[in-house]
Amino acid sequence: MNSFRFSAGLLAGAVALAAASLPAAAQSYPNRPVTVIVPFAAGGPTDVIARIVTDHMAKSLGQSFVIENVVGAGGTTGITRAKRAKNDGYTIAMGHLGTHAAAPALYPNLAYDPVADFEPVGLAAGTPILILAKKDFPAKDLKEFVAHVKANDAKLNMAHAGVGSVSFTTCLLLNHILKVKPTSIPYQGTGPSMNALVGGQVDYMCDQIVNAVPQVQGGTIKAYAIATDKRDPSLPNVPSTREAGLPEYQASAWNALFAPKDTPKEIVASLSAALDKALDDDVTRKRLLELGSDIPGKERRGSVALNTLVTTEIAKWTPVIKAAGAIN
Repeated sequence: MNSFRFSAGLLAGAVALAAASLPAAAQSYPNRPVTVIVPFAAGGPTDVIARIVTDHMAKSLGQSFVIENVVGAGGTTGITRAKRAKNDGYTIAMGHLGTHAAAPALYPNLAYDPVADFEPVGLAAGTPILILAKKDFPAKDLKEFVAHVKANDAKLNMAHAGVGSVSFTTCLLLNHILKVKPTSIPYQGTGPSMNALVGGQVDYMCDQIVNAVPQVQGGTIKAYAIATDKRDPSLPNVPSTREAGLPEYQASAWNALFAPKDTPKEIVASLSAALDKALDDDVTRKRLLELGSDIPGKERRGSVALNTLVTTEIAKWTPVIKAAGAIN
């Protein structure tokens, strides 16, 4: 009995000592609102996904998460600001394929290193890519779209959310495959570029399904194919590129949370756990799935998995971008 009391006392003392050794900020985190930098305009896919997952994270952690849209340079302006933020967990960022995988190849003078300058928190969602066009684009299916673009690329324009954005990078791949060079029209985010497509101001674009489901369903734009092996339940009438005749075009974006380098491990773990809970929440999952998002399984979540994803994606996209000659 005395031995048990002695051991229990030692254990309690060790726990108290361990807690005392943690930074005070980490012990009480979060005790004020957390700013989430979204490097694109409000209303775009990255913004929408950030708002959905952080809404539940705020409930888990008991503090509000405030979205700050910082646009410019294909998302790199906002991510640069996140890199320079204080590493106390109160400023994090929602990055994606463009900002953390394509940007190193597109911007030789990039102000941040996607791997070295951030602490990966976790993958939030995957988002398949759609080949889209204005509603009065003459092609009736993907084969006609390909033929029309090849025959008229000098007369056509392609919308995107800035060099380095997902919409730019994935359409860069499409144009490279088709061997076409339309006029490239940049906008301050995917939301504004989608508005331009709906308004008929541009001819076509490649966009994340999250940003396009309502417009496709409403008939305000055309969707020729989804760049995957199979159709998506949110748009069951849109064929995959494989079945529509362009199997070589496969593209899927992703969105993930990052904290500045050297943010305390305990804070990163707290954020990662809150994100994990959000992705298991029925309401959150429903909201993401209705938009066509791919919710990552447990094996794809967390800091380690995200670090591996970023490293792998940089290696994948760098040769594609260089081959297309799109480096700034």
